Amino acid sequence: MFGDKSSSPSSFSSTFVLAIVPSSSGRGLGGHGLAFTLSPSKQFPGAEAGHYMGIFNSENDESPSNHIFAVEFDTVNGHNDRADSDGNHVGVNLNSMYSNVSRSAYRFIGNTDQTEDMVLESGDPIQAWIEYDGKFVNVTISPLNISKPSKPLISNPIDLTHIVQTTMYAGFSASTGQKTSSHYILGWSFSTNGTAPMLDISKLPTAPAREKDGSSYDRRVIALIAALSTVTVLLLGILIYFTLYKRNVGSESLEDWELDCPHRFRYKDLHAATKGFKQSEIIGVGGFAVVYKGVLPTTGTEVAVKKITQTQSSIHGLKEFVAEIESLGRLRHKNLVYLQGWCKRKNDLLLIYDYIPNGSLYSLLFDQRQAFVLSWEQRFNIIKGIADGLLYLHEEWELVVVHRDVKSSNVLIDADMNARLGDFGLARLYDHGTDWHTTNVVGTIGYIAPELARNGKASTSSDVFAYGYCSSKSFRGESRSIRGTSSWWIG
Repeated sequence: MFGDKSSSPSSFSSTFVLAIVPSSSGRGLGGHGLAFTLSPSKQFPGAEAGHYMGIFNSENDESPSNHIFAVEFDTVNGHNDRADSDGNHVGVNLNSMYSNVSRSAYRFIGNTDQTEDMVLESGDPIQAWIEYDGKFVNVTISPLNISKPSKPLISNPIDLTHIVQTTMYAGFSASTGQKTSSHYILGWSFSTNGTAPMLDISKLPTAPAREKDGSSYDRRVIALIAALSTVTVLLLGILIYFTLYKRNVGSESLEDWELDCPHRFRYKDLHAATKGFKQSEIIGVGGFAVVYKGVLPTTGTEVAVKKITQTQSSIHGLKEFVAEIESLGRLRHKNLVYLQGWCKRKNDLLLIYDYIPNGSLYSLLFDQRQAFVLSWEQRFNIIKGIADGLLYLHEEWELVVVHRDVKSSNVLIDADMNARLGDFGLARLYDHGTDWHTTNVVGTIGYIAPELARNGKASTSSDVFAYGYCSSKSFRGESRSIRGTSSWWIG
């Protein structure tokens, strides 16, 4: 489908008509939705239902080996998908049910900026268009018999180089959970390197109508329901009392500014994961934080838990940083450290990242206890990975991210010796095309660009300067002490 595996993915286009008919009346009473997929196999072995939509399971979700591109039409909110905008949205996914980008379902009216909300599980047929030109993916939806809107619902840069294989299969997958729905594809066309053929709407079948809820109850049943409802209210009142007045030590509270941030972990799970934040689990210490290695008790996943203790003088700045977590938590690139979620308890803010086993580039270069020396090939691959990560932050994501603290100690090396840029505590977000703001000069001596020291304006250029300094240190070698003398080792 995409030719030679080493070449860039070709373009493709698809249009189809879908209908999601819930078994019960009312919004939010259906199953988990439907997804269009591109995958290297006709089947998804071990796939689970519910929010995995019959594509992934709890073990392979987010695995790079999946090689799956999906556009989900999701009718359920949550289930650890931190990018879900609501229970009626469209999302673009790569190798995971975590959406790279997600939008509530609506269409643009004609050639205007006016929009009209759409309900995916209304039972009414909806036409969708998915178009990829090798750089951008556009997703557009509209009710059937209404012409394609001039503006797409989603238009996002995306790189499928590491997703597509020589042979890929296009298709659909859907699932239900505690509630059920019927999912229909009433018509479909698909094309590579061109526009998908138009559908003949007049020849499409109609989706079955929603079943009507129509059971009658006699007076005895109604009386029984009323009695049970009274008992339920009493029990609920008792439960609320004990919840409010008998809280345990590990309880947590939410503030207004926290509600829109990505996935929140429970403090007691992080406490158990780090063995009570035991000193032996510390893997890093900074000026304002301590980083612990942990194993989540619910999944067995290894994570890095960064614990920041805020003082009264830092509360305002810390809230600004937490406000940015919602956006930074959506950064998805193979050369960035993923922010899995966060937790707040009293004066402590905890950020949960992927655990990177090989530590930082700085430790590999300068720690005399390291047992091996990086080869030239490994060094080149590492600095190329840092460059790929910065390119994504500066040009390929929906906002411009200025990192402001690119240095070897903030570059982590994974099990495959690939670079992962992390620590976004000083990062700033800008719209594309806007001017840089004057800020306090922050960073590490040697990595700070001369113009940043003069005008106080951190920019993508100052990030590139820091990257250049980091690269030069990577190729220059690492200082090792041998028999009391200092020498430079080059791999």
